[in-house]
Amino acid sequence: MTRRGTEWSLAGMGNVLSDDKQQQVLALGRLGWSLRRIQTATGVRRETASGYLKAAGISVGPSGRWGHRTAKPAIEVITGSEPTIASAGDSKPAIEVITGSVVIAEERRSPTASACEPYRDLIEAGLERGRNAMAIWQDLVTDHGFAGKYASVMRYAVKLRGSRPVEARVVIRTAPGEEAQADYGEGPMVRDATSGKYRRTRLFILTLGYSRKSVRLLTWRSSSRIWAELHERAFRRLGGATRVVVLDNLREGVLRPDAYDPTLNPLYADVLKHYGATAVPCRVRDPDRKGKTESAVGHTQRTPLRGMRFETIEEAQTYLDRWDANWADKRIHGTTKRQVAAMFEEERPHLLPLPIEPFRYYQHGERTVHLDGHVEVEGAYYAAPPGMIGARLPVQWDGERVRLLDRTTGRLLREHLLQHRGGYRTPEADKPAKTPQTTLQLLARTRYAGRDIGALCSEIHRCDGELGVKRILGVLSLARKHGAPTVDAACAAATDMGVPTYRFVRRYIERRIAPQLSLRQVDPLIRELTHYRDLINHMTKESE
Repeated sequence: MTRRGTEWSLAGMGNVLSDDKQQQVLALGRLGWSLRRIQTATGVRRETASGYLKAAGISVGPSGRWGHRTAKPAIEVITGSEPTIASAGDSKPAIEVITGSVVIAEERRSPTASACEPYRDLIEAGLERGRNAMAIWQDLVTDHGFAGKYASVMRYAVKLRGSRPVEARVVIRTAPGEEAQADYGEGPMVRDATSGKYRRTRLFILTLGYSRKSVRLLTWRSSSRIWAELHERAFRRLGGATRVVVLDNLREGVLRPDAYDPTLNPLYADVLKHYGATAVPCRVRDPDRKGKTESAVGHTQRTPLRGMRFETIEEAQTYLDRWDANWADKRIHGTTKRQVAAMFEEERPHLLPLPIEPFRYYQHGERTVHLDGHVEVEGAYYAAPPGMIGARLPVQWDGERVRLLDRTTGRLLREHLLQHRGGYRTPEADKPAKTPQTTLQLLARTRYAGRDIGALCSEIHRCDGELGVKRILGVLSLARKHGAPTVDAACAAATDMGVPTYRFVRRYIERRIAPQLSLRQVDPLIRELTHYRDLINHMTKESE
């Protein structure tokens, strides 16, 4: 039937549905829902829904009437190549009469018997492992070609273990692309390649508030960086980011919970800012605010992952992605009564576009400004603004730069290039305009001690400025301890080798004057060997 003919026939019914309602009715019809159930869920009359389903080529089950049964063939009489129905009635075994000979055919299932009866052992085994009816039905369809509906498996499971009441929840409605909810849950057991034992993984789920589309990721452990990276991977999979991310008060995302002014983890906040999103933590002990992802976590744990074990985390992630594409995205959501994938296609254009470059991750912490005006980061020293000695400053660093921030406003105070261990980074503006008189006098003392000592100390002052004064004092201390000629020779060696540092001079001298160990033939504590010989001879004679 052409589209125009279909529209004419449907218009003749006097009730034309919107495109959204049509798709909803057709999706439920493809799932095998009865007309009465479709009417209850959507509010569309059975006659109207039947017309749309027939026009789309979707078969509609015959409407049953009280006191009537559908006749079924009981005996087939085959006289040639085409069988004819001889009689109809109850559900006794069918009998085929072929050219005069009677052959008893296989016994057909009783109308009151469940289609799940042949799979009773599999269903009981799944229930014993804690899997729900949806997971069992999906396994039967995927692995055993089960042709029955989910409702059949659900009724059979209820018959085996009984039903459980469902607690009512408040539904929070959000606009497309507006909100996502993120949470952790317990993942499946996966074999650890290091220990060879099964370990419990962590399940991360980010769920869109409008379409209920979820991204499910597995990880071995959690940290502030891993938590932020999982959000970034989820945004990349979705093809965009939401404007708000609702999360729990876990340490990876929230440093200090507060109902009105929570303190976010700086790394996590910067990652969300890079994607244009804002974090909104729930109130403490109020998980219902992110009930959509809570429901997704429970659904994932009960349905695809319950009772499952995997050999590698990659195998577990592949299994989870396949289930997500084949079942989770294609299901009709219980609240929206629409397919998740269809609603996600509506929400996708409303997501924020992804930035061109991924986020550059960094480490963060707090450091104290020492008496020399520097903070220490991984063995190197970086200058803070003047007048901040003793203050605690937030510090961020990566493989290239170190940034000092204001503790109150978060404003950038200083940014330095990464320095090697033991090195200093001091801006030229922080160095004194002229050398203090005391430093000039100290350099004069080094030149008086020795020509090479003076040259090395001048080089130390040129490179390190006032921070090198302590090293210059150390060279003079070595001259007093070991003599000026010895230290002068060590300074000459340091200059020739291109290592004009106090540490090199000290180690050079220590190795030069180290005492040489030698073996002594006679020692007061060791007796001569002749004493042991005489003792052995004496003891031997007494024994004879």
